[in-house]
Amino acid sequence: MLGSEPELITHHAHNGTEPDDPPTVPIIRPRPGRPPRRPRPLTAQDLRRRRWKRVRRIAYVAAGLFFFVPGIAFAITYFAVDVPSPETIAQAQGQAVTYLFSDGTEMGKDVPTGGNRQILAPNQIPDVVKKAVIATEDASFETNSGFDVGGILRAAYNQVTGGSGGGSTISQQYIKNASGDDDPTLTRKWVELAKSFKMNQTYEKADIITAYLNIIYFGRGAYGIQAAAQAYFGKDAGQLDYSQAALLAGLIQQPGRSENTAVATSRWTTALDRMLKNGYLTPAQRAAAKFPTPIPLRESKQAGALNPFLKKQVKAELAAQGIDEKQYYSGGFQVFTTIDPQAQQSAEQAVAEGMADQTDDRILNALVAVDPKTGGVLAYYGGDAIVKGPNGEDLAGRDWADEAHNPGSSMKPFDLAAFLKLGRGLDARFDGTSPRTFPGVDLPIRNAGDSSSCSTECTVSEAMQRSTNTVFYDMVLNVTKPSGVAEAAREAGIRTKDNGGRSELFTGDNNISIGGGGTQVTPADMASAYATFAAGGVQRDRHFVQKVTNANGETAYEAKLRSVDAFADNDTQKSAQIAGNVTAALAPVIPFSRLSCPNGHECAGKTGTQQHTPQNDEPASAANANSQTWMVGYTPSVSAAVWVGSDGDKALRGPGGAPLFGSTLAGPIWDRFMQLYLTGRPGERFDRVAAISSPQDRVQVQQPPPQQQQRDQRDSVRFGDGNRQQDDQLDRIREFQQRLQELQDQQRGRRRP
Repeated sequence: MLGSEPELITHHAHNGTEPDDPPTVPIIRPRPGRPPRRPRPLTAQDLRRRRWKRVRRIAYVAAGLFFFVPGIAFAITYFAVDVPSPETIAQAQGQAVTYLFSDGTEMGKDVPTGGNRQILAPNQIPDVVKKAVIATEDASFETNSGFDVGGILRAAYNQVTGGSGGGSTISQQYIKNASGDDDPTLTRKWVELAKSFKMNQTYEKADIITAYLNIIYFGRGAYGIQAAAQAYFGKDAGQLDYSQAALLAGLIQQPGRSENTAVATSRWTTALDRMLKNGYLTPAQRAAAKFPTPIPLRESKQAGALNPFLKKQVKAELAAQGIDEKQYYSGGFQVFTTIDPQAQQSAEQAVAEGMADQTDDRILNALVAVDPKTGGVLAYYGGDAIVKGPNGEDLAGRDWADEAHNPGSSMKPFDLAAFLKLGRGLDARFDGTSPRTFPGVDLPIRNAGDSSSCSTECTVSEAMQRSTNTVFYDMVLNVTKPSGVAEAAREAGIRTKDNGGRSELFTGDNNISIGGGGTQVTPADMASAYATFAAGGVQRDRHFVQKVTNANGETAYEAKLRSVDAFADNDTQKSAQIAGNVTAALAPVIPFSRLSCPNGHECAGKTGTQQHTPQNDEPASAANANSQTWMVGYTPSVSAAVWVGSDGDKALRGPGGAPLFGSTLAGPIWDRFMQLYLTGRPGERFDRVAAISSPQDRVQVQQPPPQQQQRDQRDSVRFGDGNRQQDDQLDRIREFQQRLQELQDQQRGRRRP
């Protein structure tokens, strides 16, 4: 319109008729002197080029993901994993522990759960064995870096298509077996590859194949080439020929079918063919090969099953010395035990003969023998290792030699030791009649029978021979006190629960005096404690192990023998005198109990019986039955404890329903053991010591009543019984006692003013 103002450019922005930003389409300005240029339309070739460019970029990314990233991850894993040396891994595998008798002969092997591995050095395994395994298991072993890419691809293909066959190299199999990890996961396989590669960068091939052969399973319970050579051919690995090596190499893939002749033959054939293909055999050798028939399976079993109770004791002893369960199976140890093969055989034979006629299947037994001169266990029998369960099934037996039982009268030597420590002697007198009542004791104390009773002034010596309960009950109650008996027993070698043992010495009442109530002792402890008497008062720790050597023959442990004066600190003579007086009192017990001692030897010992406590539902005859019986005795060279009893308080019966006593079953077993073990060995006598006596013991000996004299005469005739060996033994005992009396009289004479 005429006369109107010019329109402002901002008006369009405010009224929304113009955009705020300049146009985005580029303005193509022609170059000076040239016509305007228009964009060229894209051709099909351009489009293809663009597509391939995108494909290449994706391929680069994929290559990075599948190669570069895994490479970085593999490198990280390589440096992160720890590959111990083949020697370390081999040693860490469970190896059998060889047990030896005291004379060095083999007792048996303790094979770990994984089997028996015996570690060999590279030069102990023949090349033919190594080549057989390489050809059969991993033909590229000498050149691969721990894994075979082609083998991995074949394994992957087989898994996809349902075929069989893996791609593991010997190095991979070694890592898998050494670690015990067979988890079918990608993580486990990845770590296995890294470890295998790192092992091959770190160690020589000879070391790797040797380590592999030392741990791989061949069947028949044999882990490692040495155990396999023994199990299949009864020879060492170094003696294997190429045909035998081929069979063992072939069985690695199917060890569980080793007894299938067709499978074994097929695997042997495969191994030989691969050895020929790899140039390890000549065509003539392949043609001449004959199948090496293995020895029968029953003959390949290890000779001499190891006593499980003995093994338990040895392992406990070694654990206390720092060789725990982990170390026990890792050192290729040889354990030199203290067990004498003749003593062990004698113990087992004596028990078998003694139990042959018994009809009560509740009767149990144990026998332990100890060397008084060293404390070493000579024989250890804890009962049957395998027993029948209620349904006829096989169950593990209990070690009755290490179970505590009421010792009965076999406890009385410790009463006497405590009495002698106070300066009292064998000529002290007590009332030996029966029954007797004591202040504060609810029930009367009784002797076991007429033969166990004596006069009102019964000497301690006679009371021990007759096993007079009333005398020893009186002695402990009024003189030594229960604590004194417990102290003497511990000093002799009884190991109580508060001192690492299993026995219990209860001092809350006076029942310890006759081995009843809460007092319970193991047969092993009894054998050790009586050994202290045999050793002249020197207490030596009971032990099963002399020394232990490792796979290199080096001493890993050696027992340190500790000796102490049991009954008098730092006073050898006094301790010996106490022990000698105990021996003088125990010597007559042997013939009195109708037992004997091997010709030329002096013996001493004590029987023991624990009476059964009848229950309301039992017949009246149960009151006359016994539940535990003992015989513990010794010579200067062996102390043996025999226990025959029940699991708990049961009324045991012998043939014909007769009750059992220490002198009727445990005693004869002890007697038989001593005869078997000592016959033919040089005779031994106990050391003579001075008698212990005090002024209050010097009372004129009263003559026993005529009836008692007649009974003594009958006993003397009966125990002599025309047996020359028993007569000789009685003569020695009389000589011993006479000498003891002479020494006692001399001491009295010197003390008279």
